[in-house]
Amino acid sequence: MGWVVERSRQRGRRYTAVYRDTHGHLRSAGTFDTRREAERAAMRAEDRIHDGTWIDRRAGRVTFRAYAEEVWLPSRHLEVSTLAAYRSYLRRHFVPFFGEMKLAQITASNVQTWVRSALDQGLSPRSIAKYHVMLHSVFARAVRDRLIAFNPCESTELPKVVAKKARTLTPEEYSAVLAEIPVRFKPLVMTAIETGLRWGELVALRPRHVDFLRRTITVEETIVEVSRKDSPTGERLIVKPYPKDDESRTLRVSQGLLDVLAARIAELGLARDDLLFPSREVAGGHPLSRATFNTRHWRPAVERAGVDFPVRMHDLRHAHASWLLAGGADLKSVMERMGHAQIMTTQKYLHTLPEAQDAALAAFERIRSR
Repeated sequence: MGWVVERSRQRGRRYTAVYRDTHGHLRSAGTFDTRREAERAAMRAEDRIHDGTWIDRRAGRVTFRAYAEEVWLPSRHLEVSTLAAYRSYLRRHFVPFFGEMKLAQITASNVQTWVRSALDQGLSPRSIAKYHVMLHSVFARAVRDRLIAFNPCESTELPKVVAKKARTLTPEEYSAVLAEIPVRFKPLVMTAIETGLRWGELVALRPRHVDFLRRTITVEETIVEVSRKDSPTGERLIVKPYPKDDESRTLRVSQGLLDVLAARIAELGLARDDLLFPSREVAGGHPLSRATFNTRHWRPAVERAGVDFPVRMHDLRHAHASWLLAGGADLKSVMERMGHAQIMTTQKYLHTLPEAQDAALAAFERIRSR
């Protein structure tokens, strides 16, 4: 429990309230004119220690930059890509604004000012909401560490995120784009549309992942592409032994795709552990960069194909799921094929093809005309 230390001064006696903090260190709760006041202060400090509301106000003087970079980030158990993303968010969005501010001095109004500033700089409401989740996490950890009394992100008014209806690539549009893709990349694009793999999973495929007898492709690796400024290893392309959610999955594919991949393996003389789609058409090549492929090959092909809306390479994954569901595949099978952790993620691909509304109206008309 707390106690009182009596001090003699020229103007009389003074009494200092003393207690031990959560680490057992001696702390002062203030110096008073009477012993009774000092005892009460020591008891209040002890009560805060016991009920978990005690705050280390001296530790709250640490700057946002120091706490976020030296305490919060190293304490997180993150995938390489997520760690690189968080480093980027800190460097580009948070340190320039909050960097040298003391944690204990950052208020809800400061966070709200950051939101307005981010909007003025052109960040989208969706991006601001995503970054705010991370900022909230930094302050939540500071609260748990008893550096600050409350999280200044708790009541932030975020800009409204308006969901835009995504347009799905039709089979006809896909064929038009494929026709414009350079020959060396056609097997890559054909594999993407038939498997729905994420880019990192796609470029990490190797001949040993293809089972020509069982007509399957197994996804068990991914390649993460990050900025060298934020990479924990200093490398831009990092091979991870597991795909997203740390679960491998095996997909059935058509004989037609297998024939294309077999011809590619034979033509390039690929060994079992070589990359199927390297940056250069040679055995043992390095991983293909998404940015390079998009800039030099994918976007020009989409433009030449005359598709009248923006299409990313990643949209082939969305098209794969939408085509499966539109063709009658059940949600559970599509969920497993896509590698989704929750079926709610898969459900968003229901009825996304343009003709889905026509099919729904036709069903309505059949019932009405009975």
